[in-house]
Amino acid sequence: MGNAFYFEFEPHLMIWLQNMLGEKGALAISHLSALGEEAVAIVIIGFLYWCYDKQFGIYIATNVITGVVFNGFIKNIALRLRPYIVHKEIVCYRPQDKSADIYDVAAQGYSFPSAHSMNSTIIYGSLARYTKGRIFTILAFLLPFLIGISRIVVGVHYPSDVMFGWGVGAILVFLLPFIYEKAGEEKRTLVNFIIFVVFATGFFFCKTTDYYTGMGLMAGFFPAIEFEKRYVKFEGTKKPLSIVMRFAGGFLIYLVLNMLLKLPFSKEFLESYTMGAFVVRFLRYAIIIFVMFGVYPLAFKLVNKKKA
Repeated sequence: MGNAFYFEFEPHLMIWLQNMLGEKGALAISHLSALGEEAVAIVIIGFLYWCYDKQFGIYIATNVITGVVFNGFIKNIALRLRPYIVHKEIVCYRPQDKSADIYDVAAQGYSFPSAHSMNSTIIYGSLARYTKGRIFTILAFLLPFLIGISRIVVGVHYPSDVMFGWGVGAILVFLLPFIYEKAGEEKRTLVNFIIFVVFATGFFFCKTTDYYTGMGLMAGFFPAIEFEKRYVKFEGTKKPLSIVMRFAGGFLIYLVLNMLLKLPFSKEFLESYTMGAFVVRFLRYAIIIFVMFGVYPLAFKLVNKKKA
C-alpha cells in the first residue's frame, strides 16, 4: 500500500503549525498552493509559446514537463504515504482529489517529493534564469517557499518532501538547459528521445495518474515542437486581440479534445487505476498536447494570410 518513513521532528512540527494557525489559518494559507498547480503552468506556457516568445515557451515547457514526469517517477519508487494517513493527529485541509476519500492512496497519490514545491521552483526559477530579471529572481525564491510551507500546513507533505522538491526543482532549472546547450540544437531531438526512453521505464512499475499524465505531456510535446519547427514556423504576436484569441483558442481545444477523447470510455474505467486506464490517459494527453502545440499554430498562419 505504501511506505511510512519520516524524521522524528516532522510530524511534531506539522501538528504544532496546524494547532498554532487553527483551521481558518490553515485554510487561508492553503490557497497559496494554487500558485504551484498545473493551471498556472498552462497559462504561463500558453502565453509564452503562442504569443510572446516561442523559444521561451519551449524552454519553460521542457523544464516543467520533465519535472512533472520525474516527480511521478520518484513517487512510484519511494511510495511514501501522506502525513495525515500515517499520523491521525495531522489534519488534511487540501486533498489531492477532493472527490475521493482522503485515505484512498490511489486517488490522493504519494507524498515524496512534493510536486507543488518542485513545479513552482521549476516554473519561477526558469522564468528567472531565462529573463535574468530582478523581479523574477525574487519571485523564484519567494513563491516556491510560500507554496512549500502551505503544503506542510495543509497536512499533505512532510517538510522533507518539500525540501527535496525545492532541491530537485532547482537542479533541473540549471541541469536541463545545460544539457541542451552542450548537445546543440541539431541534437535536441536525440536528447528528447533519450529523456523519454529513460522515464518510459516507469511503465513497468508506476501506478499513479500523475506519472502517466506527465508521460503523455512529454510524448505529445516533444514531437509537437519538431512538427512545428519543420512544417508550421509560426510567429509570435504583440497585438492584444490576437493574444486573447490565440490563448482562448488553445484553451478551447484543450477542453473539447479532453471531453471527446473520454467519450468512448466509461467514467468507472477512466477512474479505475488499471493499466488500461493509465494507457488511455497517456494517449489522451499526448494527442491533446500535440494538437495544441504542433497543429493548432497552423491557424495563426492561416489568419495572417487572410489578413495579408
